[in-house]
Amino acid sequence: MPVDLSLYLVTDSTPAILKGRDLCTVVEEALKGGVTVVQYRDKKSDTGDLIKTAKKLHQITQKYGVPLLINDRVDVALAVGAEGVHLGQDDMSMFHMFWIRDFPAETDTLKIADFELAKKLLPQDAIIGISTSSIEEAKKAIADGADYLGIGTMFATPTKTNTKSTIGTAGTQAILTAISDSSVGTVSIGGINHSNVQRVLYQSRSPKKALDGVAIVSAIVAAEDPKASAEEFARLIKSTPAFALTPRSARANEAEALVQEVPQTVRKMVEVHPLVHNMINFVVSNFVANVALSIGASPIMSPYGEEATDLCKFDGALLINMGTLTSESVSNYQKAIKAYNTRGNPVVYDPVGAAATDIRRKAVSQLMAGGYFDLIKGNEGEIRQVWGSGTVQQRGVDSGPSNLDGQQKAALARDLARRERNVVLLTGPVDYLSDGERVIAVENGHPYLGQVTGTGCAIGTISGCFLTAHRSDKLLAVLSGILMYEIAAENAASKEYVRGPGSFVPAFLDELYAIRTAASKGDDSWFVGRAKVHEVKLDL
Repeated sequence: MPVDLSLYLVTDSTPAILKGRDLCTVVEEALKGGVTVVQYRDKKSDTGDLIKTAKKLHQITQKYGVPLLINDRVDVALAVGAEGVHLGQDDMSMFHMFWIRDFPAETDTLKIADFELAKKLLPQDAIIGISTSSIEEAKKAIADGADYLGIGTMFATPTKTNTKSTIGTAGTQAILTAISDSSVGTVSIGGINHSNVQRVLYQSRSPKKALDGVAIVSAIVAAEDPKASAEEFARLIKSTPAFALTPRSARANEAEALVQEVPQTVRKMVEVHPLVHNMINFVVSNFVANVALSIGASPIMSPYGEEATDLCKFDGALLINMGTLTSESVSNYQKAIKAYNTRGNPVVYDPVGAAATDIRRKAVSQLMAGGYFDLIKGNEGEIRQVWGSGTVQQRGVDSGPSNLDGQQKAALARDLARRERNVVLLTGPVDYLSDGERVIAVENGHPYLGQVTGTGCAIGTISGCFLTAHRSDKLLAVLSGILMYEIAAENAASKEYVRGPGSFVPAFLDELYAIRTAASKGDDSWFVGRAKVHEVKLDL
């Protein structure tokens, strides 16, 4: 029978989680809040106590018309008439001696064939779920006949210490893609809470298959008000996240169509006067602030994560630029990302020097797992590190030697954008911008930009300004910012008095201001015929 897996509760009977409360009472409150499946998991109690508690739980779940599944213990499920079981890859079912007595032939196979034995012992209509953390495990579980898959671990969590790996949204998406031709149900488990549940569902989705639900443990069981917590999960699961991106299919002349919309987008940004909260490296902070002021934005330079709770209320963007990492940086970044994600404000990630050191590589992993980024912007080495394409070597913040041609760079930007369901900007002599469907190459700019500290970092701030002002098409927003920025650089470099990077900087700020002024007056002459943009066609 079809099972609503949308809000799947997994119990935890440890004292630290229950806080002296009765498990059955907690579960009933969660059911009142909208839980659709309950899995009773208890690895430590003896069989008699398990059966006693499971009977009480089953009486409660039956009252709410919700199936009760027993973790691992087929014998307990049979004893209480539960609707099914959930089996883990590494679990060894410790069936009651009753079953060993009646099924001695199967006793030696318990460790390697739990599913087959469970299928034989349970009623024909029983629900059997299997834990999976890889494509191979998922495919095998489907071939065996599993009714649903528990996919994870999504994020690191203290509630389950024997996990093989933490696969995140990218790993979950890969599994869903590989089993997209199957109708088997799927739930994600591991570290899911109110702040990340929408991102889990949104970013895990593959083109042809989405998660059917999420499995929650401590975020409900340990909550002060389990009913209210479950209600909030139910609301979030049914709601489209504020940061959701709907990629637009490319039009017949996509690049030309986008270019026509740029002047209006720039005018809109100038009118909005957006605020951007910059958590940026201190080496470039002054220059970036001046760039933001020149284009008519309002920059705030604050590395302190606690401030984000108040700053996000101004509905501006957040820039995470990890150029100068400290031992406290990642923690501050995560607090800020959570605040801006919760409010649905744009977040830009610039993984500066992502592959330069082991500390930076670990920071990338933590941040990618910790929140949603509307835009990931970086050079080739940084984007390759975020993608996870093996060992990438960077010297400081430089990209390092390129191993990719233009088509490959465009494909990397597109594939990362598809995986993360956001916009990706791969910078270089030619910039490649993608939302997972469209890929745009931008050839504007000037070599002086590469000779001045902070010009690359400022693109993140510029992008945040435009994402704040124009949210309906994130790719167009970022493209407009790039073109304003790089055309200003071309204008500055062409001045007779500009002889090198030193004289270029003040001229560049002036040209950004000049474009801002022209745009505010409806004058688009700065832009006409200047965009060097084309669409990149890639194989699917």
